[in-house]
Amino acid sequence: MDYKYPIGTFQHQGKVTSDQRAAWIKEIAELPLLLKHSVANLTQDQLSTPYREGGWQVRQVVHHLADSHMNSLMRFKLALTEDHPTIRPYDEALWAELADSLQEPIDTSISLIATLHGRWVTLLESMSAEQFARTFYHPGSGETVPLDRCLGMYAWHGKHHLAQITSLAVRLGW
Repeated sequence: MDYKYPIGTFQHQGKVTSDQRAAWIKEIAELPLLLKHSVANLTQDQLSTPYREGGWQVRQVVHHLADSHMNSLMRFKLALTEDHPTIRPYDEALWAELADSLQEPIDTSISLIATLHGRWVTLLESMSAEQFARTFYHPGSGETVPLDRCLGMYAWHGKHHLAQITSLAVRLGW
């Protein structure tokens, strides 16, 4: 098993359909509760366990989800209100080493993700096909990213990190 990518990398070919968008929005809506359940009974030692050798601790993964999804919501809002904005990348590995990712209780980020995803889903469910076609420029990758593709990437992103946590728990018999 590939511990870094337990569900594989994000893959989507062709046009994003309204059914596919609805499925991805549902995954984003469901992530907070699935995440909360995946870490509900973990001890501090378990939260300090890297999901793989050289990987982040479980607590860092949880805080990373909050950081990353906050950035994504802002990217959606920028693309919806500006013409092809250039977004600001951030160094997620360095963010994961900051004190809030290493010391803050995960309940803070679990609550943040639940609230953030509530707002994000409200926004996503209000968007038209034309709005999902809007784009932003990512200077780190050099890509123009349509919002419908971004939606898919973040639905995958949540499941990806959730699988890192749950596969670790299975491997270690938690």
